[in-house]
Amino acid sequence: MFVKVANSFAPGQTVPASGLYRVAHFAVHASEHEVTCLRGDQFPSCRHCGDRPRFTLVRQAHHVRDSELFQ
Repeated sequence: MFVKVANSFAPGQTVPASGLYRVAHFAVHASEHEVTCLRGDQFPSCRHCGDRPRFTLVRQAHHVRDSELFQ
């Protein structure tokens, strides 16, 4: 079961938009940090706290594969 917190996403959910996401972990093993996620992929689980991290979109960015200007 996923707990949704205001505009945040949990491991296993589909990434709605490519971009930079801030990750907050449940345990103290890691500080908040930012990662790049691609639209259509699934948010990953954490090796240490499993399904507990939450991902929040910081800045949307179009992936080059989604642009008609590039092959």
